[in-house]
Amino acid sequence: MSLDYIGIDVHKLSSQVCILTAGGELLERRIKTDRVSLEKMFAGRPAARILIEASTESEWVARCLEGLGHEVIVADPNFAPMYATRSKKVKTDKRDARTLCEACRLGAYHPAHRTSDRQRRIRARLAVRDALVRTRAKYMSLIGALARREGCRIPTGYPEGFVTRVEKLELPESLVLEVMPLLAVMKALNEQIKAADQELARIVKEDAVVNRLCSVPGVGPVTAVTYVATVDEVSRFGDAKQVRAYLGLVPKEDSSGERCHRGKITKAGNSRARWVLVEAAWVLLRTKKPETEALRRWSLGIAQRRGKRIAAVALARRLGGILYALWRDGTRFDPEAVTGTGKIAGQPQAA
Repeated sequence: MSLDYIGIDVHKLSSQVCILTAGGELLERRIKTDRVSLEKMFAGRPAARILIEASTESEWVARCLEGLGHEVIVADPNFAPMYATRSKKVKTDKRDARTLCEACRLGAYHPAHRTSDRQRRIRARLAVRDALVRTRAKYMSLIGALARREGCRIPTGYPEGFVTRVEKLELPESLVLEVMPLLAVMKALNEQIKAADQELARIVKEDAVVNRLCSVPGVGPVTAVTYVATVDEVSRFGDAKQVRAYLGLVPKEDSSGERCHRGKITKAGNSRARWVLVEAAWVLLRTKKPETEALRRWSLGIAQRRGKRIAAVALARRLGGILYALWRDGTRFDPEAVTGTGKIAGQPQAA
């Protein structure tokens, strides 16, 4: 059975469409990136195979087209063979759409993982919580700077109690009037962040996987929920090395012949997941507890040779592997199983 092959270069406002019909005719259109335009163009067409790149808009576009009866592949944009027919010297949306259409016809693509509905919603909630926390931190920094300008210092403490600490101080009336709008917003922020944290606590209680991952020292609800929401399906990774590469925690490598150069980490994949793992690593480095001794000893050995920042990233990479092993095997963290090298005994894949 012959199919139409379609490549769509999806953008925020408009998208370029390239259609290769079963009869060999090439059609090119530019349409608005909205449901009305997509339905108008594709609703009456025979079933086709459509290739689009993974992007912010790709999931809803794919679902819209699938609802119209088409087969949609969301492709990994980092898969180089998909662009083999594209000229490197000239890049336009029309050429990109043609390249995607040709890759669709040849099968020269690597499907990207499409996150489940539940984890997509959780990732959205985590993004909102992160924005709230960052906004609160920004306001705290600004209020602190304004206070220091007047020779006043705000006592340190937990962010949740910042507003209370400010209100207890005897500040100049002019300063109070300046920071009052920020304090009012911070009170609302605290309530929203508290509600978000309660939602995370509920997920930890109800989700067996997240609950097990929280058994790792330094890994709290935010880290565990973020990790699970990012990985989504543990079975799609063959070993811990693949997970660490997916999270962008492996070094860049430029090797040829006898020359081998390793640089900084690739920083590929989800930046939030990578950041929370690094933060968890810093917590482990600063925590002197028996259950963290093996991991601390291993990472401090790296710190002596390369510095603490590199040691924290290395420990974050190790944590990513440990979390993968616990999820894959359905186990909880056992400090006695962690060797002096930071690996889990009997579980080389979590190295």
